Amino acid sequence: MRGLYWEQWEVGAEFVSPGRTITEADIVMFAGLSGDYNPLHINEEYCKTTQFGGRIAHGPLVYAIAAGLLFQLHLYDDTLIAFLGFDSLKFTKPTKPGDTIHAKIKVLEKRETSNADRGVMKRQLQVINQRGEVVQEGIQAFLLKREPQ
Repeated sequence: MRGLYWEQWEVGAEFVSPGRTITEADIVMFAGLSGDYNPLHINEEYCKTTQFGGRIAHGPLVYAIAAGLLFQLHLYDDTLIAFLGFDSLKFTKPTKPGDTIHAKIKVLEKRETSNADRGVMKRQLQVINQRGEVVQEGIQAFLLKREPQ
């Protein structure tokens, strides 16, 4: 299956990923991979004294997992040129080990570029936990291939 070309993305269209549970192993492995050993992520006893009451997942870890969940929808297979970045990204609620997240995107706008074989698509991203709470949200821009002429 091929991904969607720029022309096939409709403003207002929404897509929802499958879910995935965040584990303690995810947090420990991400700390090792990133070098981010902040006590909020690795020290349960310390975290018991915080407003969170226990360890929380790294914000970038939650985003990375959400991105992987969206990739499983195959929306970009062979059509994504580049992820251009975020207009915004907010971490709105903590994600704890045992929380199950999924991602939802909504196409906000599209624009042509000076290069006729590509276009830019902006989308809203929401990462949502099992309680229906938005734990991350942001606006992203992608450079996509246009349909071959």
